[in-house]
Amino acid sequence: MTMRLLGTDRDMSVSLWCEEVEEVQGQEEQGQVEVPAQGHASGSPQLRAAWDPTVSGHRVIQRLLHLEERYMPSMLYIALIQRDPERREEVAKWALEVCCECGCDEAVFPLSVSLMDRFLSASLALPVSPYCLMAGCILIASKLTECDNVTADTLCASAEYSFQPSNLREMERVILATLRWDTAAVTPQDFLPHFVPFLGERGDGESDPAALLSTLRRHGDTLAAMCVCDSRFLGAPPSLVAAASLNCALRGLGNKGPAELEDMSEVLAELCRTDPTVLQCYSEMIECVLRHRLRSGLEPGPMEKGEEVEDERSATPTDMREVDF
Repeated sequence: MTMRLLGTDRDMSVSLWCEEVEEVQGQEEQGQVEVPAQGHASGSPQLRAAWDPTVSGHRVIQRLLHLEERYMPSMLYIALIQRDPERREEVAKWALEVCCECGCDEAVFPLSVSLMDRFLSASLALPVSPYCLMAGCILIASKLTECDNVTADTLCASAEYSFQPSNLREMERVILATLRWDTAAVTPQDFLPHFVPFLGERGDGESDPAALLSTLRRHGDTLAAMCVCDSRFLGAPPSLVAAASLNCALRGLGNKGPAELEDMSEVLAELCRTDPTVLQCYSEMIECVLRHRLRSGLEPGPMEKGEEVEDERSATPTDMREVDF
């Protein structure tokens, strides 16, 4: 985007004129504009600042814990969804597929589902097109967390044009008005980068602690995304979901002894201000859901009914693609 500054030194009144559209159109006519990345508004690479350890610690975690209660859906909505969870899980899985196909940031998916839950919690009325609602939430979440957001045309194409871009933009305005523009919700993924360093302090004797923490973060993000899809975790605080995901990931790695695992579980329980028994309960729930999804992925197809499928020990997947959401 280029801005032309109009005015003189004598005249202090200054106006800004944006020539973005005209310049881009002129470059397109000359064939000088590169094709944008799939699903995003432009093809420019995204630059990210390095992780700043000073913007972490107990102070930030306490602030997130204080804010997370503000973005919890109502108990009435949770009860209604858990009575009939299939439709929500279907839409949430579609959102996960769209975010993966568009290469969205890991924060876009949980934030978009949180926006959908809060919208439905406030209105208690399902729109004519649930996928248009979900697409509107993805669009808002992408604009909030990414410099290069997903385009409306891409979201319409992902839904096989069951709604038009004009419908999506109108849905976006309805969502923002219902939520009163309060869209920066706290999700489990917000807690993960702050919880992981505390676990690294307890991991003594590791040959490559940085690689271990990176793997733990990746596995925890995968399990937290799985919990976002599952309506059984809808009423759980995001901090508890994040802590239980990391606790489950630690157990799945299989490189810690029982005493060390118990010590790290107590650290996670203290960080999210919950009882270790509650954390253990949610960790077992995540493991149960994970085993079910892995078992579903290993079920033989019609051409494989005569073959035996070898039982495999459940382990934490390396990324989202290894879990059949």
